[in-house]
Amino acid sequence: MKTVKDIAISLAMLFAFSACESSGNTPIFHASHEAKKQNAPFSDAVEVGDMLYLAGQVGMDHSVRKLVDGGIQAETKQSIENIKAVLEHHGSSLDSVVKCTVILSDINDFAAFNEVYKTYFPNKPARTTFAASGLAVGAKIEIDVIAFK
Repeated sequence: MKTVKDIAISLAMLFAFSACESSGNTPIFHASHEAKKQNAPFSDAVEVGDMLYLAGQVGMDHSVRKLVDGGIQAETKQSIENIKAVLEHHGSSLDSVVKCTVILSDINDFAAFNEVYKTYFPNKPARTTFAASGLAVGAKIEIDVIAFK
């Protein structure tokens, strides 16, 4: 049985490949810039033309490979900082984000998450937010984005 997360990932990939076909561009699957994630079974970013489709990021401090302490607000901040690092590595920025998908482990964290989120995204990109249990590594939040270069 597919989870909500599986469906969201499938839709994002379908969108990416549809964009490839309609634009004539070939996708570039980028390995992670994080040394400890080089063998991950997914790409941190897929580039299609001038668009970047990022994998979801949780609130993990990649230098120690552990979730940050402090709850939903600390994890939200770290998730977005991780996204920022991937975008900058590929010549983009948070200001170039056009779509965010946010998965919370508890919808009751929505207000606290949103307090942090809005400080990073004053341009107000389109966003989908939902709750699902069982996020990777016990995370409270996972965020993926689509951005242009």
